[in-house]
Amino acid sequence: MRFAFTDDQLAFRDAVRDLLSKECPPEVVRAAWPDGTDASGARKGEGARADAERVAKVWTDLAEMGVLGIAVPEADGGLGLDAIDWILLAEETGYAALPHPFVETACVAAPLLAATGDPHGVLTGLVDGSRQAGVLPLGSTLVAHGDAVTYLVKLDHVPAATTAGSWVARRVEGGLAVGDDAERRRTLAEAIDAGRHVVRLGVWKQDAGFAEGEVVERAFDRGALATAAQLVGLGRRMLDLTVAYVTDRKQFGVPIGSQQAVKHHLAEAAMQLRFAAPAVYGAAWSLATDQPTARRDVSMAKALASDAARLTARQALQCHGAIGYTVEYDLHLYLKRAEALARSWGDAAWHRRRVATALGI
Repeated sequence: MRFAFTDDQLAFRDAVRDLLSKECPPEVVRAAWPDGTDASGARKGEGARADAERVAKVWTDLAEMGVLGIAVPEADGGLGLDAIDWILLAEETGYAALPHPFVETACVAAPLLAATGDPHGVLTGLVDGSRQAGVLPLGSTLVAHGDAVTYLVKLDHVPAATTAGSWVARRVEGGLAVGDDAERRRTLAEAIDAGRHVVRLGVWKQDAGFAEGEVVERAFDRGALATAAQLVGLGRRMLDLTVAYVTDRKQFGVPIGSQQAVKHHLAEAAMQLRFAAPAVYGAAWSLATDQPTARRDVSMAKALASDAARLTARQALQCHGAIGYTVEYDLHLYLKRAEALARSWGDAAWHRRRVATALGI
């Protein structure tokens, strides 16, 4: 049995990594943050920023590479690949803290629409990058990148007393905040990561549902799994930043990274990430091969990745000392994204309950 990615999968990963390294450095991520102050007068942080146009260019470049259609069949204009193929790409979008809804568009909405016959006629726009999708899982009313989303879907789970319950996908229209309402409906979720432009739904309507059952649950699982992969990528980025910092920062004439306490902090973070990553890759295999344990494996991966990313964030902040608390410092771009994603698509506690249910405990 082969327990490694193929050369083609690694080559695609490397191509996306190179693109994001060039086109989505920290100054591009920060360019997605709003200027000036928030409603309370607090400054959002004004570190090095790129031109706002470069934020949009990243999305266009990913579309031209075919990344946005990776999970869409070739007959519908995509690449026709499965979770094993896109899991590494999701991880790289996390490493770069991509300021666009990659998970919602490429991993959830586009393949869901392809599987249901594209009932709203928007699949082509999602694949070519001219549209961006938002997804509301588990009853959430917070839309990430809500000022850019033009297609919005709710994934509702209705529990049942004697079964696993049912899943329904509904299209949402209206409700995205505009103008003054946008500021009123922005929430604390944006304060955690201002680059995600989270907007709370206002007055909105939804259809009766265009899909239900297993196809919708698989869409949810893709979203949770891709988010878990992004958390692993974010953890890697924060660890890399911190290792570089403690190597250069000196105290009493020696790098602080030579101190045992610092080594232990980073070793613990590295260990947690190395435990989480295989769980994420294994869940991708389970999902791609329709294993009966796929739901359980996805939830285990999301719980472990959430815990690992949050631990790495705490250790990175501790090792950076006072400079780590400043929003002008690039660590915050990844630290806050990790905190936000750890709570998205079900937090660690939600997914542990799901694992427990799957195990019958």
